[in-house]
Amino acid sequence: MGHGTPAQRRALIEQHIAPGGAWELTEVDIGRGAVRAYAGAPRSIRQLYTDNLSDATFIVDATRRWTFAEAWADASRLGRLLVEDLGVQPGDRVAISGRNHPEWMLAFCAATSVGAIAVAMNSLWNDDEMAYGLDDSGATVLFADAERLQSAAASGWTGYMVGFGPGDLGGAIDVASLLGPTAPAVDMPQVDIAPDDPALILYTSGSTGHPKGVLTTHRNVVSALLTWELEYTVLAERDGVVLSPPETAGYGPAILLGIPLFHVLGLHGVYLASLRSQRKVVTMLKWDPDLAVELIERERIVTITAPPAVTGDLARAAARGGRDLSSLVSVGGGGAARTPDQVRQIDDAFDTAVPNTGWGMTETSAIGTLIFGQDYLAHPLSSGPALAVVDLRVVDDGGIEVPVGERGELQVRGVMMFREYWNKPSATADAHTDDGWFRTGDVALIDADGHLHIVDRIKDLIIRGGENIGCGTVENAVDGHPEVIEAVAYAVPDERLGEEVGITVYGTAALDVDDLLEFCRGRLARHEVPRYVTVHDGPLPRTGSGKLLRRDLRDAAVAAMNHG
Repeated sequence: MGHGTPAQRRALIEQHIAPGGAWELTEVDIGRGAVRAYAGAPRSIRQLYTDNLSDATFIVDATRRWTFAEAWADASRLGRLLVEDLGVQPGDRVAISGRNHPEWMLAFCAATSVGAIAVAMNSLWNDDEMAYGLDDSGATVLFADAERLQSAAASGWTGYMVGFGPGDLGGAIDVASLLGPTAPAVDMPQVDIAPDDPALILYTSGSTGHPKGVLTTHRNVVSALLTWELEYTVLAERDGVVLSPPETAGYGPAILLGIPLFHVLGLHGVYLASLRSQRKVVTMLKWDPDLAVELIERERIVTITAPPAVTGDLARAAARGGRDLSSLVSVGGGGAARTPDQVRQIDDAFDTAVPNTGWGMTETSAIGTLIFGQDYLAHPLSSGPALAVVDLRVVDDGGIEVPVGERGELQVRGVMMFREYWNKPSATADAHTDDGWFRTGDVALIDADGHLHIVDRIKDLIIRGGENIGCGTVENAVDGHPEVIEAVAYAVPDERLGEEVGITVYGTAALDVDDLLEFCRGRLARHEVPRYVTVHDGPLPRTGSGKLLRRDLRDAAVAAMNHG
């Protein structure tokens, strides 16, 4: 496999984006100034589906298989349900919550194809968070599995409930009765969807308060998918990296869905990116590394994309041996940074698969940068260069761009950028500069080769297994305990998950750690409950202006753990 230069990559991209190229670029204004966009892009997510109907296998779960055409036929039945029976109009919100059942994908296809806004809700949320998401989005319909239906019912929400999967669906409409080859064939309701119509809300945790709904348009999502296509085409031309099996292999492209569909990486990078490539998506209800290697062998999986916690588990399972994993070509990453050791472990564990990763956010429709193969092995702390339609800059505290190699806040803009934070105009305005750049909150540098390095975070976030956890969310819950006087939350490095939740608390003499954790379990989602608790023997240290010394407290706690 070759290893080209940054200049060669750039020259190949320029060929493809030039007039007449397969990814020809033009300029459009999506609300914050002119950005580069694909001239020949599909107008909508709906067109992504209708342009790619075939008899190739699309979705596989433990007991069933759908072709691309069959998936569209079943989604059309759900589209009819939404419009004709439940009164959904363009712009209405249709929430989806549950594990990675195929019906989750069919519901998403139906909602976005009839002009509704799909609300991909975090299935790890507790009842209060579920209630907030349904209320904040204004959803009128909820597609959910049994556990999430119970959560919605507990919240008092009164919209239409549509259930899928096993278990007690209560009084919800059961989609199983509507789908399958014996169900009457119907056409998807006709709706004219424009590129800049809203398509999707994904909730992302901030550093304080409730999660924010990130509203993206059809153009945002489609542009992200085409940008990955372009980059992988250039990788094949420059370095010989091909993410499809050879024609002589006897099997086609296939990806393992081992991460939640409510995460932008699972939704965009796995599910939606499989449409134009006619790639088989093999679903897992929850991550299990031993099942994963079994599925890779049986279904001839070619690629997997997941946060470090998942790919680290996979590398260890592969190293144990006993499975034919020769079909695997790519082990992609995202959601959080891998350690250099894990990058090397992936390279060592697989005979044919190479590691890759990138940087992106929910607000950027998952795209930003990408680094692959030998580039990544040589620069394991890098996230790679900016993708074709992505503009990156690093600025100082005054908003002035810093010289190459110097640290500052990373800012980004491009056609893939979200439209707004749902119902939060002030947060949307605060997140952008006057000239339209999005403030990421990441401290970063860009090196002489144009490679991005994320070195710290300005925002107080914990990224656990690719999931954002707001320090303020954890602190608010902990502070509610009657024996807690004050608390600070922070990220603790974790080999498997990247980061875990740690807290330092100052409380009364009656404070009991086990009681505190039980208290938290009733107020936080499972993944938000602190893993590490440090009890401070006095008031927590603060700056002269009264701000808690979060980093000092974190460093002290981590040091004590390492020497404990």
